[in-house]
Amino acid sequence: MRIALIGYGAIARAVHTGLRTDAQALIRQVLVRETRCAAIRQATGDDVGVISSVDALHTDTRFVLECAGHEAVRAYGAEILARGISLGIVSVGVLADDELHEALRRAAAGSGAQLVILPGAIGGTDAIAAAGPENLTMVTYTGRKPPMAWAGSPAEDQFDLAGITEPTVLFSGTAREAARQYPKNANVVATVALAGRGFDDTKVSLVADPGANGNTHEIAARGPLLDFSFTTGGRPLAANPRTSALTAMSAVRTLRNLTGTVVV
Repeated sequence: MRIALIGYGAIARAVHTGLRTDAQALIRQVLVRETRCAAIRQATGDDVGVISSVDALHTDTRFVLECAGHEAVRAYGAEILARGISLGIVSVGVLADDELHEALRRAAAGSGAQLVILPGAIGGTDAIAAAGPENLTMVTYTGRKPPMAWAGSPAEDQFDLAGITEPTVLFSGTAREAARQYPKNANVVATVALAGRGFDDTKVSLVADPGANGNTHEIAARGPLLDFSFTTGGRPLAANPRTSALTAMSAVRTLRNLTGTVVV
């Protein structure tokens, strides 16, 4: 199966490395901005084509994986789907934009392609998605980080992060509000929301915790037939401390499942 990547940052490089020995799911092209093409060609080697336009995708490309951020989804997503090529996205937070989300849905529906939302840095979304909104009365997400890990977010203007000595809630509201106000947390928030009750019925808390060891994602869900909680403690990729290693692992799994004989 021919697969293309959008972007070649830390996640894409980890995915490329993870699939080098896979004879079925092969990365054949990387789509990047024109100004990045020369540098990326040096990094990828001769086995991967580096392109700067959707028009340059191989005609038999079956799947494109976005690893480049929200603007890449905006720039390329609908066009790729409209061509009948399925698109997996890591930057799920962009779907908090209802207009864009609907445009991607229409493009996929019109061509028969799929818009695939990767679980990324968190676990538990399979159970939430299996239950579906009709079987869920409550879904909450709590993101917990050391205080200074929130530097550069709106919390920096509202709290003395360096002076926090006990767990402090920085934000409490809906997933849609969290995705818009805290874009660096938007992807995990959006994934939980889309798996379950949606952006406006998923409650989010973002916490600065001096006792936190790295970033922690806590999901709780409740319904007539289920009641569960799930905690993921993520460790970063060595190439990018702001990116969870599990995000890259999730992407590799998604691509392997496209051609796998046994799919879990």
